[in-house]
Amino acid sequence: MFKLLPELRPELRPELPHELLHQPAASPATGAATVGVTIDGRPYTARAGDSVAATLFAAGVSHCRTTPVSGAPRAPFCMMGVCFDCLVIVDGVGNRQGCMVRVRDGMRIETQKGKRELGT
Repeated sequence: MFKLLPELRPELRPELPHELLHQPAASPATGAATVGVTIDGRPYTARAGDSVAATLFAAGVSHCRTTPVSGAPRAPFCMMGVCFDCLVIVDGVGNRQGCMVRVRDGMRIETQKGKRELGT
């Protein structure tokens, strides 16, 4: 049914700058700037400048919301604000697109279960 594409020949592969391939993890040892956030009540040290969705990926969170009807898990897909699969609760405000919000120190990030409640 699906046909796999052949792998690109080495001479056709785009060259990426070394710094894009090897981003340092957030830690005092690497000197990368960090911010403290909480994810579902657990403290986590995130890399400053990352989006909420990227921080969830880095923290090993498998999904950031569940659908209102079936409860199916959803995770960030497009990472550019188009698909709305990355909806999370940020500082008590639901339906925030995690890929479009940068983490900041003290931020509270919660996975969104079903539809958001009225008034939040």
